[in-house]
Amino acid sequence: MHKGELLIIGGNEDKYDHVTILEKFVTLAKIKGGKVGILTTATSYPKEVSEDYMKVFHDLGLENMVVLDVDSKEKSECPDILKLGEKLGALFITGGDQSRLADYIGGTKLHQLLLDKWEKGMLIAGTSAGASIMGKHMIVSSVTKDEDEILQVEIDKGFGLLPNLLIDQHFSQRARFDRLLGAIADQPDLMGIGIDENTAILVKEDRFEVLGEHQVLIIDGKESDFVKVSTTEDGSDELTLTNFKLHTLTSGFGFDLTERKLIKKENH
Repeated sequence: MHKGELLIIGGNEDKYDHVTILEKFVTLAKIKGGKVGILTTATSYPKEVSEDYMKVFHDLGLENMVVLDVDSKEKSECPDILKLGEKLGALFITGGDQSRLADYIGGTKLHQLLLDKWEKGMLIAGTSAGASIMGKHMIVSSVTKDEDEILQVEIDKGFGLLPNLLIDQHFSQRARFDRLLGAIADQPDLMGIGIDENTAILVKEDRFEVLGEHQVLIIDGKESDFVKVSTTEDGSDELTLTNFKLHTLTSGFGFDLTERKLIKKENH
C-alpha cells in the first residue's frame, strides 16, 4: 500500500477566484472517500477558520466534513477525537502557529494515528503552519535584531512525514531566504523547501509537482564541503559556505527528492 499524497501549501491560497490549489485538494479527497477532517489546532480562531474552509470546500462539491478542534494535549488523547480520526480519508491542516501543532499533537495518540493513516494512503494537506509541520524538523521562529542584524532561527520537531525536508512558507513574500539558508547550513543533511503564497507542492512518494501562482525554492547542502559561522566584532553571525545547490520551480515543474533533480514539464 502506498503512502498518501501530501499537498503542502505556502499560505494565503486563493479561496474565492482561481482556487486551483484547494480544488486539487477536493478532487483528491473525493477519490479517497471517507470523511474529510479540518484540523484547526494551529489557529487561535478555530470556529471562524473552520467555517471559512468548510464553505469553500462545500462550494467545490465536497461533503462529509468534520472539524477536529484539538486545542490541548488531552484532546489529542481523547477517544472521541481518535474515533473521528479513524474515519478520515483526507485531512486539511489550517494555518496559524506551528508551535501549537507541535505542543498539542506531537507525540500523542492522535499524532501516531495520523502517521498510520497516511502510511495507509490518507491524503494530508497543510497550509502555512500546516505546511511547516510536515517535516521531522521545522522552523518555529526567527528574529532579526535591528541594531546588529543577528538572525536567530529556532528549530523544533514537526510531525515527521518528510524526515529529510525542512519546509518554510510565505517564502518570497516574507523574505525568508536567509533564515532557510541559515537553517540548512546548520543541518546540511536536510533539504530546504521554501514555498511562496498561493503556491503548493503535491508530494507523491519521492517526487513532487508545483502548483499555483508563484515559485518554490529548494536549498540542497548535501554536497557542501565547507560551512563556517563567524561572529563579527559587533556580535553578528556571518556565513561562509560553498557547493550549496539552489533550484527554483514554477507551476507544472517537478522535483525528484531521491535524485535531487528537476523533472521538466512535458514539451520542455
